Amino acid sequence: VLAPTELSTTAPLKVMAPTIGFRAATMPGFSPAMVPALRLDYVEVNRRVNLLKDLLDSATDADLLLRVNGTREVALHLDLRHRTAHASGGLLPEPGTAGNLPSGETYIVPYEGEIEGDPTASGGQLPVQLGDEVVIFEIERNRAVRISSDGPESAAEAARLAAEPARGNLAELGLGVLADFGIKPIGEVLLDEKLGLHLAFGRSEHFGGQVGPDDFSRPEAVMHQDHVYLPALQPRVTAARMVLERQGGASVDLIRDGDYVIDFEG
Repeated sequence: VLAPTELSTTAPLKVMAPTIGFRAATMPGFSPAMVPALRLDYVEVNRRVNLLKDLLDSATDADLLLRVNGTREVALHLDLRHRTAHASGGLLPEPGTAGNLPSGETYIVPYEGEIEGDPTASGGQLPVQLGDEVVIFEIERNRAVRISSDGPESAAEAARLAAEPARGNLAELGLGVLADFGIKPIGEVLLDEKLGLHLAFGRSEHFGGQVGPDDFSRPEAVMHQDHVYLPALQPRVTAARMVLERQGGASVDLIRDGDYVIDFEG
């Protein structure tokens, strides 16, 4: 199945594919500007995202330091226990698999605290530039529970959270690799999220999480919203640092000043 659709079919096709046994490439918001990203060496793309998957699979935590307006630094801690990462490398050879094209990311759902007696440790602050305004989401137990910034966008996000609390679920930590292949953002999330660090709010069950359509008030309210941390998309927010804490106590520096610092060739 090839699905170059206006609206996303990724979540339902991911759920249906293993049950029915088809392969699917989903292309929500597809445009001709994405064609260069389809001409890449996807064997190499796949190798890189699987390297990142191995790092996330062995991680218990991720600590992010995000810089706002070049000076203010805010921290976000993500609990990655009880989760397995997914590698979306653009190769879909087996029946029962579905994924995006263009592709090139590894992603994981932070632990949402569903195990009784074992709460999630995810928390901190997440800045997101919406228009010209930086909205600060206050995260507690893996959910945005309030907005601590001021402005029209902040007020609008606060109203949305109040109306639909499931919107605040931290649903994805994503690591795209296509920027190193010379691909530039085009303003469509399908491609832009494959270029670097991104985090998403909302629905997570199609990625192996716990929040799904039943957690929203109505079908039209169901959402999974990615926020991509690239200078062209969020010039006022920079991923200053990201460190993975691995089982056994070792740590891995993954991102510094918006760029990967691991050796993909090693």
